Amino acid sequence: MRRREARPCTNSIDPVLVAVTEKPRSPRHRVLKGAFIVISEKAPKLECTVRNISDTGAALQVSTTFGLPQAFDIIVDGVRRRCHVVWRTDTKIGVSFET
Repeated sequence: MRRREARPCTNSIDPVLVAVTEKPRSPRHRVLKGAFIVISEKAPKLECTVRNISDTGAALQVSTTFGLPQAFDIIVDGVRRRCHVVWRTDTKIGVSFET
């Protein structure tokens, strides 16, 4: 499994100022739910697992992120939502939901 390395902050932005001025993030709820990624109506749905979810986004576990586009739909609990990829590793994707 590939791990992300923690890197020291090299920019001149004050982290305290960023924490104070940053928009509050919706609370994430840890879950373990089956879901489907829908790339197009003609392509088969891809199975994934929702690891955490909030009103604004989710973290998804997939077999591989290779070939997944930057935007797609996800079906969780029968509800289809449009998402945009915020971050990705080899087997995980962080998405934000379109509003």
